[in-house]
Amino acid sequence: MIEVKNLHKSFMGKTVLNNINGVFQQGSVNMIIGASGTGKSVLMKSIVGLYEPDSGEVLYNGRDFYRCDRTVKKSIRQEIGMLFQGSALFDSKTVEQNVKFPLDMLSDYNESEKRDRVNDILKRVGLENANKKMPSELSGGMQKRVGIARAIINNSRYLFCDEPNSGLDPQTSILIDNLIKEITVEFNTTTIVVSHDMNSVMEIGDHIMFLYKGDKVWEGTNTEIMDAEPESLQHFILANKLLRSLKETRN
Repeated sequence: MIEVKNLHKSFMGKTVLNNINGVFQQGSVNMIIGASGTGKSVLMKSIVGLYEPDSGEVLYNGRDFYRCDRTVKKSIRQEIGMLFQGSALFDSKTVEQNVKFPLDMLSDYNESEKRDRVNDILKRVGLENANKKMPSELSGGMQKRVGIARAIINNSRYLFCDEPNSGLDPQTSILIDNLIKEITVEFNTTTIVVSHDMNSVMEIGDHIMFLYKGDKVWEGTNTEIMDAEPESLQHFILANKLLRSLKETRN
């Protein structure tokens, strides 16, 4: 479980996060949604330590990330896996080398143990024969799966996904959504997904937080969201539907 308390972040005097409070449950897909510029990516980056908030707390199973000592902070970081928006694979490394990278940096495994672990994880994401391929040889969906494999290679307790369906066709997006959901349940991770895709929200979102202009305007389940009252959320849902319909018409 991850809890944020009174999280505030500003850049050059402009408030981007305004005293955000929330709980992200273990074994659940927790989604942070909102239009571009609403603060959702800044919130995620503040939770993982890429941005330091101006005030507030981030608690990983009760451990205060910004007030703990160096040893505890290192331990928390070792438990975090991240899937970046563009997959962020190393172009000069093979799939196996990309996935193995966190083990090289953070684990005490020997080379044989690392290879076994990589093979197990690649099999889990459906890429058991892709070890020696280069990222340039893979489709966008396969690159995302490599990114997920790298994110969970260290038995991550906390999984963060930044716009995991960005640039993917609808069918591949569904495959990636399902994989994220399956891994969350299988490994009992606390998963946080930043997204603006309502299809993903309805398919895999267990708990949803909606941000608007730096404020948390609404939170609840995917069964409650369609009846939510905030006008800004209803506008977001409508715009999402119109955009998807336009894309489907063009295809």
